[in-house]
Amino acid sequence: MQHADHFTPVAADYAGFRPRYPEALIAWLARLAPARHCAWDCATGSGQAAVDLARHFEQVIATDISEAQLAAAIPHPRIDYRLAPAEACGLADDAVELITVAQALHWLDLGRFYAEAQRVLRPDGLLAVWSYGLLETDDAAINHCLRGDYHAIIQPYWPDERRHVEDGYRALDFPFPEIQAPAFALMADWTLDALLGYLRSWSATARYRAAHGSDPVAAFGTRLAPVWGGPETRRTIRWPLSLRVGRAPKRRIDASTAG
Repeated sequence: MQHADHFTPVAADYAGFRPRYPEALIAWLARLAPARHCAWDCATGSGQAAVDLARHFEQVIATDISEAQLAAAIPHPRIDYRLAPAEACGLADDAVELITVAQALHWLDLGRFYAEAQRVLRPDGLLAVWSYGLLETDDAAINHCLRGDYHAIIQPYWPDERRHVEDGYRALDFPFPEIQAPAFALMADWTLDALLGYLRSWSATARYRAAHGSDPVAAFGTRLAPVWGGPETRRTIRWPLSLRVGRAPKRRIDASTAG
């Protein structure tokens, strides 16, 4: 099976500007895992979640289908980056205590991925998937510009799967007994240049550039600058996380019947 690679054109921006996940989230998952020998970060991108997992697990296997993303990934002595699809990761049966899929579940063939997750998870192992949508800043005028201006320009260029991010993965099948999770949010303290770098990491931005031959972020940055403040002005950025966590069921999932 071949998946579309939406992120090779923006791999450098993704590595440089995507936010890191809350340490409290990773620590909570590590405490729930039955052991801390090995974790699999599926669809790792440039390794934002994998690096945090490596603080808690002896080994992290981090896979992705994008060679460009993996080439830009954050190195760590306990992370083994591998080019592999989510549905055929190459890990042995019962190999990991935790699987994470950060901001990527909507790209996967769910039936085949869930069967693969059940295969590689050890007894009572965890699958944790999460997403984050539109950011919020500490200024209402900036938020209005982002939602009413840039998002309006970019909206037609999101792949169809993006709708699952907007609804927090609630419409996606998740055939693992779920664990109630606390609320978590990503936080960052950014200049305007950092925000614009983040916007350039979006797959929709890359699709807009391919369609029009121009950078929508540059024009938007010019309009946003008077509202933001000077180039050294830093704003608090927040992304609420949508999180689903479950333990491996005792039976294998049949890929032909999983949703």
